[in-house]
Amino acid sequence: MLAEPPAPGRTQGNSLAAATLMFSVFVLGACGLLYELIVGAVSTYLLGSSVTQFSLTVGLFMSSMGLGSYLSKWIRGQLIDRFILIELLVGLAGGASPLLLMLVYSLNSLWLYRLAMLAAITIIGTAIGLEIPLLTRIVNELGGSLRVALARVLALDYVGALIGAVGLPLVLIPWLGLLGSGFVAGFLNVFVGLVNLGVYRGQVAAPRFLAAGGLVALGLLGVAAGSVQPLEYFVESRLYADRIVLMRTTPYQKIVVTQWGNDIRLFLDGAIQFSSVDEHRYHESLVHPGLSAVPERASVLILGGGDGMALREVLKYPDVQHVELVDIDPEMVEVSRTFPALTALNRGSLDDARLSVRPMDAFAFLRETSDRFQFIIVDLPDPHDEKLSTLYSREFYSLVARHLDVRGAVAVQSTSPFFAREAFWCIHKTLESAGLVVYAYHTNVPSFGDWGFNLAFARVSSPGARDADQGEAVSDTGRVGAHPELPEYWRSTEALLPVETRYLDRGLVTASFSFGKDVAEVEVSFSTVFRPAIAEYYVKGWRQWN
Repeated sequence: MLAEPPAPGRTQGNSLAAATLMFSVFVLGACGLLYELIVGAVSTYLLGSSVTQFSLTVGLFMSSMGLGSYLSKWIRGQLIDRFILIELLVGLAGGASPLLLMLVYSLNSLWLYRLAMLAAITIIGTAIGLEIPLLTRIVNELGGSLRVALARVLALDYVGALIGAVGLPLVLIPWLGLLGSGFVAGFLNVFVGLVNLGVYRGQVAAPRFLAAGGLVALGLLGVAAGSVQPLEYFVESRLYADRIVLMRTTPYQKIVVTQWGNDIRLFLDGAIQFSSVDEHRYHESLVHPGLSAVPERASVLILGGGDGMALREVLKYPDVQHVELVDIDPEMVEVSRTFPALTALNRGSLDDARLSVRPMDAFAFLRETSDRFQFIIVDLPDPHDEKLSTLYSREFYSLVARHLDVRGAVAVQSTSPFFAREAFWCIHKTLESAGLVVYAYHTNVPSFGDWGFNLAFARVSSPGARDADQGEAVSDTGRVGAHPELPEYWRSTEALLPVETRYLDRGLVTASFSFGKDVAEVEVSFSTVFRPAIAEYYVKGWRQWN
């Protein structure tokens, strides 16, 4: 077959020029997708609801790229000059975007952040939309048909996008975080522009101007990339009221520990997990009402709880023989095991010989294990995004129930019944939909306000079934089946709370099962993996207080 001849009036470009353009297309495809993912990740980190943030980000990016592609038809001459200038603009705007967005967010104005996000996406997306048409025209002018040029450009652009999509979560974020990833992508854009300037220097109308601008941009982004850690501390310090004493970015989350006097606070992805001033109220309430009530507690499972605080309370019971702790982020466990401020709080619980740590997703663990446990603690972050919402679904709680000993109990942290009333009772109803007998209770944690929990038992069992043989079903008349019965059990059983506590006593536990009118149960739907009602209830509840 004969090769397709060059179009009339065009000359066959040299191999270096062609290779440079193909390299440029590949890098720009990677950088373009990196900017989309980074802006979406920043918005998710700051605002939550990953599906919403990424949908908005990708939609705005695509429409802005369409605008850029349309505007490219007005660029008629000096294509190389225009292309290099666009690379400098994209590199600076895209590289600085995560830093600027976080700084704007620190001003505590949601509408201002939304405006800044819209401006950043529009500028970056429009500039990226200009790149591909210009590159296609430049490749086409080297020789050959438009059909061949377009096929080469789009193919390499898509391959580059794949590399960017894989590289961000696996390489860039673990090593450099969101800020550093933005700077690296911006650096690559500017570098591509300067490489093309060197190759096409004889065809560029303003080489000195572009070279000076490119070197300045390259220097700024290089210095910023080399100063990621102090920049992160500077930005994060504007987001937190107290001094940051530890900050780690992992493939799963951003871990921040702050300190003000004797108050140590842990934040995951910007959301407070505990304050040392009152964390004992939360963790005692999460653990002891249920663990004191089960007849046997040799085997305990903790889902989440990588800070070791719930584990500290569990290990107070001498009859606990083995604890399985499942946390998806091994770095969270390691920080809690080695960082002095946290080890002092959890009393070195993560070094206890009775503990086994499983660094894996809770859902995956429950699918894989065949073990049963006499007490299960679900101490996971609030369902502020769609991924976490799956851990508050009927499917997840059904797996939990499958691994529960017949006379065991499950304690679930369940957000605030005051601030997110519908979300709290949705968790309660979802546990019931999984076939469990459930009791709602709550307590006051000053750092969080009124905070809620759910205590669930297998439908064939109850706290009162202490004399039943293992595996023997208790009749419907004998099992716990109505809310008032569990507090009565607490009032009548002397053996409860056999360990030292700083906050709880039997009277407080009994009272915690009572709810006032403004936090009483409301009609809600249960949540499933495919219909995550909890996410809508949670966002709706907390949004009114922000």
